[in-house]
Amino acid sequence: KESEIEAGKAQIDTKTGELATTDMKNAQAKEDIEDTRNSLSADEQFLMMLKEKCQLTDKEWEERQKTRQLEMEAVSKALAILSGDDAHDLFTRTFNPALVQEESSAHSARRTKASKLLSAVANKLHSPRLATLAYRVRLDAFTRVKKAIDDMIAQLLKEKEDEIKHKDFCVDEFNTNQLQTEKKEREKKDLIATIEDLELTIKT
Repeated sequence: KESEIEAGKAQIDTKTGELATTDMKNAQAKEDIEDTRNSLSADEQFLMMLKEKCQLTDKEWEERQKTRQLEMEAVSKALAILSGDDAHDLFTRTFNPALVQEESSAHSARRTKASKLLSAVANKLHSPRLATLAYRVRLDAFTRVKKAIDDMIAQLLKEKEDEIKHKDFCVDEFNTNQLQTEKKEREKKDLIATIEDLELTIKT
């Protein structure tokens, strides 16, 4: 009988040890799931903020791309008008000096036409850059105007490149966060399953 009692005590000690270990694992799993929930919640909030920001960025990007394209078209047309003027001046001076004064007024008319074109697009797009360029076309010498137009084209191309990089960054961040969120969801499910297993072990 004593051996049965000793065996019973040993079994109780074993079960008590197992219960303590299971309780400890259960507590750790609950702590892990809480950490995962907090991390998941933070990731989901970041994802929502990123979606909102990227959505705004998409709309703004499309709008800026459209505006920039219209600005570049206007600048190119103005340059074509002025370049035609320059070539025509050279031809006239070379072959018919008597028409220089008449050609000067034609030159002025082309500059006015280019200026009006730029002003119209500047008003439509609310573009101070184009408005300034229109003013300079009307008043400055051709070489300075051409340089201003070339500078503006370079600036527009740089802005386009910068915005493409920014958009790519947003898309990459969004995809990375999406993957992290999916990983956290899987970890959460695994931890819930572990807790359920441990709770079943405790009950039995």
